[in-house]
Amino acid sequence: MLPFLQYCKQKSKSFLLKITGTNSVLGHRLWAKDFPKPTEEIKTKFLIVGSGISGLSACRYLKNNNENDFLLVEMENHLGGNASNGENRFSKFPIGAHYLPIPNKEDLELIEFLKDCKIYLGDDENGLPVLDDEQLTFPKQERLFFKNEWQNDLIPQNGISSNAKEEITGFFKLMDEFRIKKDNSGKYWFDIPVSKSSDEAKNLDQITFLDWLVNNHFQSQELLWLLDYSCKDDYGLGLKYVSAWAGIHYFAGRKNNWATNRQDQVFTWPEGNARLAKHLSEFVENKHLKHHLVFDVNSDKDNVEVLVFDNQSKISKKIIAEKVLFATPQFVNQYIFKSRKLKNFNYVPWLLSTLTLKNEFGGAEELAWDNVIFGTEGLGYINDQHQNLNQIVGEKVITHYRSFSTDNCKKARRQLYNLKADELKNLVLDDLKVAHPEIEDFIIDIQFHKLGHGMISPVPDFIFGVEKQLAKQNVDNKIFFAHTDLSGISIFEEAFHQGIRAAKEMIGI
Repeated sequence: MLPFLQYCKQKSKSFLLKITGTNSVLGHRLWAKDFPKPTEEIKTKFLIVGSGISGLSACRYLKNNNENDFLLVEMENHLGGNASNGENRFSKFPIGAHYLPIPNKEDLELIEFLKDCKIYLGDDENGLPVLDDEQLTFPKQERLFFKNEWQNDLIPQNGISSNAKEEITGFFKLMDEFRIKKDNSGKYWFDIPVSKSSDEAKNLDQITFLDWLVNNHFQSQELLWLLDYSCKDDYGLGLKYVSAWAGIHYFAGRKNNWATNRQDQVFTWPEGNARLAKHLSEFVENKHLKHHLVFDVNSDKDNVEVLVFDNQSKISKKIIAEKVLFATPQFVNQYIFKSRKLKNFNYVPWLLSTLTLKNEFGGAEELAWDNVIFGTEGLGYINDQHQNLNQIVGEKVITHYRSFSTDNCKKARRQLYNLKADELKNLVLDDLKVAHPEIEDFIIDIQFHKLGHGMISPVPDFIFGVEKQLAKQNVDNKIFFAHTDLSGISIFEEAFHQGIRAAKEMIGI
């Protein structure tokens, strides 16, 4: 973490501002590689680099298949990657992904994991899955601030034209058709994980989602806003930049065919997907090293030698392994492997802002779990205490999400890193004041969390592109790769399955 504390004063109001982020200072040392020579040696059969969901999922698969000789190393001071959380006196809160949709019935591996976590409790007398109600979104789930009032659901409804209503109805009818489309071999056109999808619709990966919408005569402001918001939600980039295949996949990839009586709910927790990362972390107990940065890799016919820097003891270590899995993004791998200079991998920067507010915020109106404001740059805010089973006494905690949707992610990343506390505050409050003009009167503190490389974005010619396929290939059957950027879609399910895929390859299944 890179803390920066400052008091902001405006019109006699003052509240605490704090900036955090990933350990970019340590990460940037990969450029210079100014590390000391190794003074310790460790041996292991399997080494996993990176403790995001892909790395943790791979460890779980290894352990469940009686492969216990493994070690995981992580640069940060915590496990979980983008599925991490913070906590203050009043609530836990996500500093990354914050929910998991109900999986498809065909996704047996994920369903098994949910059973292990006691999220899925078995089936009822009708064959429907019994899910833990306390881990599903409570009412009120979603609301949208549209035309100066809050409405239930995120689809604009009140006061829209008949043409807009027809377009919205027509679009979702078309998505229902795409959801069930299969090719002649029985593969869904759009599936999760992406690797299970047919290539029947891969031509849609060649154009933007916006171009596809225009070509199909979808043009209402309300529908285009909703679809832009949806793309930013999962991909970081809006409909002008992602491929039509990815845009359709957002709606058609999830089949709503398992817990059919729970279609409108998702799994969520105050700390977000850090809850799932915690379950996975149980499989690496006493088998992980935090604060360890990999900076060099060499292999021979027998082993792989990996050099790591221990940022706590300030020494370098040599780890000798039979096989190594890099569960790290390609923008990191390119500094370790000279041959991996990849051009078409676009990582969108994100800003997560957690606000602690006086209890009177919102007045008598109940906050929803997800609160979205039409027409703003951000993606709305999550009520972090929504799933709290205790009677809430004290302050309120919300987390505002914003991606930086642009065709120049590198420039946007640089701009985000350069923004100071006051500038970040104005960025967030400009959004929130549209629905809450007096919010500044209720703020106690704000924590800003910068994610410079928040997620991979599926721009045209990426999902089915050659570069992504090449990046997934192992090296001499000794060095393997797994990450959501090798799927092209940064969601929990993809990370989970990437880890399983790579672990299977490592042990020859």
